[in-house]
Amino acid sequence: MVDNKFPPQGWIISVGGYMRKRTKARECALQILYQVDVTSDDFHDSIGNYWAENEESQEIKDFAYRIVEGTCQKRADIDKLLTKYAENWALSRMAVVDRNILRMATYELLYCPDTPPKVCINEAVELAKKFSDVESGKFVNGILDRIHKEAKKDAS
Repeated sequence: MVDNKFPPQGWIISVGGYMRKRTKARECALQILYQVDVTSDDFHDSIGNYWAENEESQEIKDFAYRIVEGTCQKRADIDKLLTKYAENWALSRMAVVDRNILRMATYELLYCPDTPPKVCINEAVELAKKFSDVESGKFVNGILDRIHKEAKKDAS
């Protein structure tokens, strides 16, 4: 039996039940990256605007910031990889949500060794299912799986 008053450690209470803090941070990061992509604002401005309207714990803010900052700093390299592995898809033709899910998940796959690749890919697929088109989960999974396999090859 689940005690609805106290979420397990590392989880928060969310609409419909519990949600992992990092999952929530990834949702926040996606929304910030979406804003950066659409407005071409500096990511610092977008983060400030987002947190001015959305209250979260410092732990969630810190992890979201890490993903947004890293994704923005490595964006050129990440976009080259996405262009390589998203055969027949120009980045500019991808849905903005899908493009930013792929960017942040690629950042996490390549530059965040504390996140297991399987978790990173699964979280990205779930974000795609929640925030994008019905087929986006498969699209995101296919590209990230190829990037992960290639990164493993390069590391060995």
